Amino acid sequence: MELTPKQIVKELDRFIIGQHDAKVAVAIALRNRYRRSRLPEEMREEITPKNILMKGPTGVGKTEIARRLARLVRAPFVKVEATKFTEVGYVGRDVESIIRDLVEVAIRMVKDEKFKEVMPRATEIAENKLVDVLLPLRKKADTGEKSDAQLKEELLSEIRAGHLDGITIELEVKQEPKPIQIAPGNQPGGEIDIGNIFGGMFGGVKKKKRKLSVKQAMDFMVNQEAEKMVDQDAIVTEALARAEQDGVVFLDEIDKVAARAGRDQGHDVSREGVQRDILPIVEGSTVQTKYGSIRTDFILFIAAGAFHMSKMEDLIPELQGRFPIRVELDNLTEEDFVKILTEPDNAVLKQYRALLGVDGVSLEFDDDAVREIARAAFYENENSENLGARRLHAVLENLLKDILYEADDNETKEIRIDKAYVEEHLALSLRAANLRKYIL
Repeated sequence: MELTPKQIVKELDRFIIGQHDAKVAVAIALRNRYRRSRLPEEMREEITPKNILMKGPTGVGKTEIARRLARLVRAPFVKVEATKFTEVGYVGRDVESIIRDLVEVAIRMVKDEKFKEVMPRATEIAENKLVDVLLPLRKKADTGEKSDAQLKEELLSEIRAGHLDGITIELEVKQEPKPIQIAPGNQPGGEIDIGNIFGGMFGGVKKKKRKLSVKQAMDFMVNQEAEKMVDQDAIVTEALARAEQDGVVFLDEIDKVAARAGRDQGHDVSREGVQRDILPIVEGSTVQTKYGSIRTDFILFIAAGAFHMSKMEDLIPELQGRFPIRVELDNLTEEDFVKILTEPDNAVLKQYRALLGVDGVSLEFDDDAVREIARAAFYENENSENLGARRLHAVLENLLKDILYEADDNETKEIRIDKAYVEEHLALSLRAANLRKYIL
C-alpha cells in the first residue's frame, strides 16, 4: 500500500526534528507520483513533478529530508553540488553526468533486489560446490569408515555453522580482462571496452588459481551463482524505467551559482551558464547513458541552498519557473537541539551509547546535562558560524573526548554525565565564544 502524505511526514519525523513545511511539501510531491501512476496513460504523460526549492542554513535537515524520502519509497536518489559543474566549454563535470549517476544508482539498486531474490538458491548451489572442493581434503583426514554421502553431510553442516571459515583452500576462478574505457568524440555512453574485445580474440576468458579462506570462497561462489541467475538485460530495463519514473535528484548549493545583481558580473557569466545547462534536464530532455537513453521529464528535482549572499530571485527566471514549490526551513532552536539529541531513531546520544557499548561502557545522560549540551550548541551557533545540527557533533566530541580515549582502560564501566560535568568540560569553549563577541 502506498503511503499517504501524513504517513510520510510521520516516517520523516522519526529521523528529522521540526521543518514541518518542508516535510509536507516533499510528502505531497511523493503522493502525487502515486496519484499520477493511477491515471490513464494520456493524462499521465501530461503531468510532471512539481520540483521543490528549499532555502535554509546548513545543518537544518535539507539533504536529510530528501535522502530519507527516497529511501522510504526505494527510489533512486543522487545528491550533487551545483558548484561541481561548469558551463559547456569549460573544464569540469557536465550536468548530464547527474542523470548518468542516477542511472548507475538505479542499476545497483535493482541488481541488489534481484540478488536477494535468488540468494537462497545461489547459496545452496555454492554450498554444494564448496563441499565438492573440500571433500578430497576430508577424505585424506578420514580413516575410511564413513561414506562420501556422510562426509558431505558433515562438511555441509560445518560450512553452515562457520566452523571451517578460517581454512585456506585453492580455487580456480575466471580472470576477467581489465577494461580500458574510451569515449570516442567525448560522447557519453559511447565507451569501448578494449579488454573484452582482445579477451575474445585470444581464446576467451582465462582462469587462474587463487588461495581463499572458506568464508571468502563461499561469498565469491554465491555471487558468481547469483550473477548467472539474474537477467542483466531485465535489470537494465527495470532500472532505466525506475530512474525515469521514480528518480530523485537533490541539487545542493544552488545558491552558489545564482548571479548576484550588480556584483562580480565577470564571474557571474559562468554561474548563469551553469544554470542554463541545468535547465534542460530539469524541464525535460533525453540523456544518453551507456545503458540507453533516459527521459528526465518525470524525475523529481529538489534544489537547496542557504541563500546568505544571494536570493532565490537571483536565479534565472526560466529555472525559477521549474521550481514552483518554495520552502523556507527554520533555524534550529535550543529546544530542537534537545529533541535531536534524544528523540530520533538515529539520535546522536544513542550513537555514542552504541559506540562505547562496544568497549563495555554504559553511558547515560541526565536530563539537565542534555539541556546544557543543547544550550552550548545553540550558543556556539549564535556566536560563530551557524552549523545547524552539525554543531552537536563538535560539542559532543569535545565533551566526551576523555571518555572515548580511555574507554578500554577505564575501570568504571557505568558512566553518568550530569550538568556539572558538561559545565566543567565545555567551560573553555563557551568562554572562548564569549570573548569572540568583544574582539574587533
